[in-house]
Amino acid sequence: MSKYSAPVNDMNFLLFDVFQADEFWQDNAQLAESIDRETANAILLESAKVTEGVIAPNSRAADEEGVTWTDGKITTPKGFKEAYNVVAEGGWVGLAGDPEYGGMGMPKMLSAMHEEMMCGADLGFSLYSGLTAGACVSIHAHASEELKNTYLPNMYAGTWTGSMCLTEAHAGTDLGLIKTKAVKNDDNSYNITGSKIFITGGEHDLTENIIHLVLAKLPGAPEGSRGISLFIVPKYNVNGDGSLGELNTVGCGSIEHKMGIHGSSTCVMNFDDAKGYLVGEENKGLACMFTMMNYERLFVGIQGLGASERSYQNALEYAIDRKQGKGTVKTEDKKPQPIIVHPDVRRMLLNMKALNEGARAFNTYVAMQLDIAKFSDDADAVKTAYDKGQLLTPIAKAFVTDMGFDSCVAGQQVFGGHGYIREWGQEQLVRDCRITQIYEGTNGVQALDLIGRKVAMDNGHTANLLAKEIIEFAKHNEATFSDELAQLIEAVDLLSAVTVDVLKKASVNPDELGAASVEYLHLFGYVMFGYMWAKMMVSANSIDDKVLAQSKVKTGKYYFARVLPKIASLKLQIESGADNLYQFDVEDF
Repeated sequence: MSKYSAPVNDMNFLLFDVFQADEFWQDNAQLAESIDRETANAILLESAKVTEGVIAPNSRAADEEGVTWTDGKITTPKGFKEAYNVVAEGGWVGLAGDPEYGGMGMPKMLSAMHEEMMCGADLGFSLYSGLTAGACVSIHAHASEELKNTYLPNMYAGTWTGSMCLTEAHAGTDLGLIKTKAVKNDDNSYNITGSKIFITGGEHDLTENIIHLVLAKLPGAPEGSRGISLFIVPKYNVNGDGSLGELNTVGCGSIEHKMGIHGSSTCVMNFDDAKGYLVGEENKGLACMFTMMNYERLFVGIQGLGASERSYQNALEYAIDRKQGKGTVKTEDKKPQPIIVHPDVRRMLLNMKALNEGARAFNTYVAMQLDIAKFSDDADAVKTAYDKGQLLTPIAKAFVTDMGFDSCVAGQQVFGGHGYIREWGQEQLVRDCRITQIYEGTNGVQALDLIGRKVAMDNGHTANLLAKEIIEFAKHNEATFSDELAQLIEAVDLLSAVTVDVLKKASVNPDELGAASVEYLHLFGYVMFGYMWAKMMVSANSIDDKVLAQSKVKTGKYYFARVLPKIASLKLQIESGADNLYQFDVEDF
């Protein structure tokens, strides 16, 4: 049966040895009084206690049972309501929320680690609180003070949950095609009418109210995405005193029967002149929703890591216990050996370990940029951190989930035939993780966003700043791991040269951007993971935990020797250009 153990030691290593988060917290007026090293460690330990002891043990049973829909009402799997109450009562939904509205005000570096534990424990269950926290981000950033006071306290408290209602049957990636309409009333409310699909947590039995963030268009709005507005549409209307009023005209028409995340209710939501309230300005709703979507994209990357971390833990345990064959490791014992002695099993486990720990470091690095942008008093630091966060978000979503899915498949492979059997839990992780490459913008769309918007539109400026940062780090520490840091500099130079070459070609043929996009995102991701491994190896040199230090150094060397060299083939693929992709007519397919 699948187990989960929260990697608290690795998280503490990243926070305090690699990124010195406590120094930033203590130097920041907004954070100094609320968070320090001891408090952070206590939060991580308590999160581990909840996720390991309350959520993870129910994961397989919840997957087997799934959610059920009857006459518009949804019942979540047995144990979900009790587990959700533990999460809500512990204040976990509002961990990073604004204290003015009842949140705990913790930095993203810390809340991201809690989110990873939630996802590792049960990805489907994690979505109810994760989507709520994301909805709060958008409401906090763009809603009026009246709306914030009405909705945020109960959402941070977990009393109410949130959903994001974007997709329609005919409008997925191209949200400019949505048909859901909004009509303004005399009291400044709006009537919302339309149907949305694939709505995570659109209906369930966990909380007394559900707050939907809905994209819709007003009469006469500009065509396409420039005419989209964002509205809060509660399941139950809220009275002036904060109590629940009558049921809004919002209903769940059906649920989707999915490959994975069976414990998460994925709904068709119908709005029939439902009462809604404008968030931000009319026709500026997509920008407001993207505030939430960018948060969710990092969260989706964390989902991929959570699933692959659990897969690794169980594959490692199985590889140590399962005895088959004599392997290639020299031993006097002629009896069958644990399969961890076999080279292919070692290769798969080490790839998983290197990618998982690289992803955790990378997610923490991206979260650090978000914290600097949010809390720093240095305007230049805020600007740089914001730009880096924007640049790296599509990598955090797409590369981490691509690697996470590959790792889940590798973990299943370690189990051999048992990995294909439901009772061991590995096939569930493969099914659950698969969606992370699809929702919140498919990974192909993330690749286009990276190269087309984040790199091309600023002519590679932020990417160059990041390259400079990495090279300065490598040169400053070159005496420690000279071979690996020299390799890192070469990798950064390769990425920079590819960036210049693609942008130059794209100035003549715009198709070059799209043709290079996926390979470019992976190239960028491998280089960033290399940077993370370099930072971890250097930091490991000065920690007291010699077992952890040795593991980090060995795994880092493995990454540089066996994983990072993949960028050479990616470079060749990118340099092949767009012609070989676009030479085909439809008939040729």
